[in-house]
Amino acid sequence: MILGALLLAASAPRIWSRPPISSDQFESHPAFDPLTRDLWFVRSTPEFRGWRLKVSRCGKTGWSEPVDAPIAGDGVEADPWFSPDGRTLWFISTRTTDGISRKDLDIWSVSRGKDGRWGTPERLPEPVNSAGQEWFPRPAPDGWLYFGSDRPGGFGKTDIWRAREDRPGQWTVENAGPALNTAADEYEPLPSPDGAWMLLSGVDAYYRSDRTAQGWSPRVRLGPEINANGSEIGAAFSPSGKSWLFARDTKDGRSGELLLAGEDEGWPKPCPQS
Repeated sequence: MILGALLLAASAPRIWSRPPISSDQFESHPAFDPLTRDLWFVRSTPEFRGWRLKVSRCGKTGWSEPVDAPIAGDGVEADPWFSPDGRTLWFISTRTTDGISRKDLDIWSVSRGKDGRWGTPERLPEPVNSAGQEWFPRPAPDGWLYFGSDRPGGFGKTDIWRAREDRPGQWTVENAGPALNTAADEYEPLPSPDGAWMLLSGVDAYYRSDRTAQGWSPRVRLGPEINANGSEIGAAFSPSGKSWLFARDTKDGRSGELLLAGEDEGWPKPCPQS
């Protein structure tokens, strides 16, 4: 609850991204590789279309010019996220599957070997994926993989769902419940690193929900310092959970920018390091 209160009272976020990460396009959904410190993110048009996964490396002169991610496929792709050990990456994609060109976004994962090379991405099976859209897969310390989906059976058009692999290849999937979901749309669930609370996005705002003995508490809308104009999206916590990056259309002709909120804890580390 203390951390949630801190974010509710957070000071105005500041723009973190600079060229070459920042461009005249829309940058969002940052994720730092725990093993290499590379920055993965989504670059799309100023209208937030045509999502592609990009990677920038921290070198002697700063962040490198972003290039296509090594696991990039055809179709649109977005929402990258690493396991804490950096050996697994989750993302969403419409890439061709088994010769089938898809239009719906599905959740994919890919593993990295000891040699540092990424393997072949694999589409998560049903019932994790559905005939609808899946968004923003984010694992939580409680063993569940949280994500957004517009599949039938929710409280609104799009809800927060969660999946758990009980046995190899055997998944349990369930709606995350009315504390997080409404008759409106909920898209992006981001559990804190310690699992104590969740940041989630609705139609036009960020909310938080605390973990209690009875489950997730009813969500609370964050303040105007965070929810400035309803374009906030794609958040990522620092390892401590005390600060976080997110994207916002700053409405000043620069399209999407990455902003930093929360405590000043020296995260992300400067590049190059002084």
